[in-house]
Amino acid sequence: MNTFLNTALSFPAALWSAVFAACVLGWLLVALGLLDSDGLDGALGGAAGLGARLGLSGVPALLVLTVLTFLGWVGTYMAQRLVLSGLPAGVQFGAGVLTLALSLPLAAALTAALLRPLRRLSAQSEPTAAADLVGRRATVASAAVDATSGRVTVDDGGAGLIFEARALPPDRPVRGQRVVLLAYDPETHRYQVASETPSAKEY
Repeated sequence: MNTFLNTALSFPAALWSAVFAACVLGWLLVALGLLDSDGLDGALGGAAGLGARLGLSGVPALLVLTVLTFLGWVGTYMAQRLVLSGLPAGVQFGAGVLTLALSLPLAAALTAALLRPLRRLSAQSEPTAAADLVGRRATVASAAVDATSGRVTVDDGGAGLIFEARALPPDRPVRGQRVVLLAYDPETHRYQVASETPSAKEY
């Protein structure tokens, strides 16, 4: 146990360990209901951007960051345990920097390979959603829908369909409120929505 902790908390694995611990904390807060997953995804703009570049648009940013961080941590941990620890002290730091630099692109490539099937599954429903759901009514499923984050559900006669959604300020519908799907952006895989008015057509 001491060997594990010493390795995990030593450079370069320590940097990945810190980010991975933050991801685990994020999942814990979401599970306890203390943090909204949509707001968290909005805060993780860098991870969302990286996910888009990896072809993972539509996959939750926290999931992308967690898998990426775990793979980076495993790689640096194993390299430190099996290789770096046996190098002379004078070259360990330089080798650690090189290991850290290589771990990010390798972890990113593996993350894309592992999570891309999830993206393909969500993409299968997007052509139908884009063509058929604009103009439909939906219910806000997240704490709120604003210009940076939000999710809505559409009644399909079953468990319901969940989509990413955004609303233009000052409109900010909250959980349980009815909205209308105004437009669909195929690049971001999101719907633009607006709060339902008394005159909104029933679909």
